[in-house]
Amino acid sequence: MKVKDTYLGDCLLLEPAVFADERGHFFESFNEERFNALVGKEVRFVQDNQSFSTRGVLRGLHFQRGQHAQAKLVRVLKGEVLDVAVDIRPDSPTFGQHFSVVLSAENKLQLFIPRGFAHGFVVLSQEAEFFYECDNYYHKESEGSIHYADPELSIDWGLEAAELIVSAKDRESGSFAAFRQGL
Repeated sequence: MKVKDTYLGDCLLLEPAVFADERGHFFESFNEERFNALVGKEVRFVQDNQSFSTRGVLRGLHFQRGQHAQAKLVRVLKGEVLDVAVDIRPDSPTFGQHFSVVLSAENKLQLFIPRGFAHGFVVLSQEAEFFYECDNYYHKESEGSIHYADPELSIDWGLEAAELIVSAKDRESGSFAAFRQGL
């Protein structure tokens, strides 16, 4: 597995070694020992989540606060998404910056998103199955979100606004400025 640094510190892009032949392909998607050596710290995933969405569905920007913060390892099992991580660590030199990457079943890339980041994705293909491992359990009272179209973050989701399908909950998310004021 190769690790590619992003400009957001501990947020890392992972490219597995894929072995292909006339029968198909094989790759190791996760190995705790190798993963921890690559990221330089011990991460223990305790919860797996999977979602199915159609083209234009945007989920995010979500995070968990305090002791319930979550690191995530995300990948796409079917289809293609634009995946976005936003650094919301107030003491970070990249606070308020985001990184985006196309993850697909074809490219098999994975993104490691450490604790202290908001996360979201939009489906670019007709359908997508999205899979992520979390290093902490979901805790409803600790969930937070930042509006996906916040002008300060200026995220290009790769689709026209009219194409986006967003839940009422995500449409009602607060601004990045409100998040900053709440710190």
